[in-house]
Amino acid sequence: MSTTPSIDAHVRLDTHPHHPSAVVATVTGTARHIAQAHLSVRGFESVAADTLVMARIDREEPYWAERTADALTAERITVEITPKLRGAINEEWTWPDYPMSWCTRSEIREVSNEAQKVHDDIRHGRLIIHAHAHDGHTTKAVASYRDGSSVVLHGENHLRTVETSLRTATEALVAFDRVHDDAVRSGPAAPTDVERQADEARCSLRTAVPVGVEPPLPRTETVPAYAADPADPADHDAALDAFVNKHGDWAKWRTWSDNTTHLVHESQTLRAELVHDPDPREAAWTFAAYETSVSDRMWHLTLTDATPDPLLQSLLISLAHGDAWDTALGSPAIEQTVSAATRPLTDASWTHTIDGRHIRWQSAQGDAGVQFDVFAAQDSRIHLAAWTLWAGPDINRPTWAIHASRYAPAPLLAALTEDLAHGTGTGTRQKRTTLTEHRKSSSTTEPTIPPTAASPAAGRRR
Repeated sequence: MSTTPSIDAHVRLDTHPHHPSAVVATVTGTARHIAQAHLSVRGFESVAADTLVMARIDREEPYWAERTADALTAERITVEITPKLRGAINEEWTWPDYPMSWCTRSEIREVSNEAQKVHDDIRHGRLIIHAHAHDGHTTKAVASYRDGSSVVLHGENHLRTVETSLRTATEALVAFDRVHDDAVRSGPAAPTDVERQADEARCSLRTAVPVGVEPPLPRTETVPAYAADPADPADHDAALDAFVNKHGDWAKWRTWSDNTTHLVHESQTLRAELVHDPDPREAAWTFAAYETSVSDRMWHLTLTDATPDPLLQSLLISLAHGDAWDTALGSPAIEQTVSAATRPLTDASWTHTIDGRHIRWQSAQGDAGVQFDVFAAQDSRIHLAAWTLWAGPDINRPTWAIHASRYAPAPLLAALTEDLAHGTGTGTRQKRTTLTEHRKSSSTTEPTIPPTAASPAAGRRR
């Protein structure tokens, strides 16, 4: 009786060097691509030629790594589980203060695995977050799948669930906006600490450097305006004070709680609000323009705390020059606004794409972009940002972002896009050595992995 030979692939499963629960898979053998395929469909992501990482948001990596090992063994692939990972697999633990206290351990795993699926769908672009809001207890979000169906999500991390399913994005957005009103913010919420740690678990193995080799020191150089002073964003308080001192037609006052400063033009039709020490999920600045001192607002714009100084200064200069009054009253058609606002990007040969409801422009490096949401710009019932200017890893995980409503003035937007496309600033850059580069240069040393390191404006939205 003949036996089926094993596949020439060996998988070593071990704990992550710096993440508390992530699992690292190292694959060798002439048929390692077969093992890598099996690992990929079970939640591992490739970070190097022969290395994959499983980093989840529910701390259940050891459990799922063991399930993966069983599946690989059944496929005649040799699997080694290190003693350290075996200890983590056998460890008994529970979630402190778990809100669904009636659930068994296996039921808790089932809930968190569904949350993981939602998280993965968002990360990989299968589920698009349109807007989010904090309901006083947790984060809610409205999103659509690529097939057109939409959902309302409740909670964060391993507790995120699908609260409601709806047929269309319009139906979902209108319902979400009606319930959460002024708490609605465009796009996804800022990543949670758990989500950032999972990203770092993957990225840290992509940026490993050899033992005993000092990473190069950061060097000061001229960088695009959107990347200026990446570790030292704009001094918002100083910028506000300088603006008021220079422009006597503006006045400021600080709220009784001392958390917010209001900036108001003497006409009472242009106002700004600066939140001091804002929550990372919220805007630092909110600007708004009104037809009269008592009317609904015509347009609004927000920017986050990490926005570089060149962009903030460009915005303040535009306000001082009167560009802010070129608004919905007598404004050009949306098509003309888009053309005028994005001309600097076109002149700079930024990549231009259309993806369903979104028109996008992106830098050649892919580290900054502008998005125009046609859907949000045309439907007056939906109070989402029509414009998003961003820089960072991608639009869903920006280092900083500026959001503007559909009637934001074209001259003001053009000043910002001009800075994105052509402006420069001073920043630091540091070259990193990847794990693959290290293995090419040295086969005797192991890599050392670095440790992981706004509120609404006055007036009614329009």
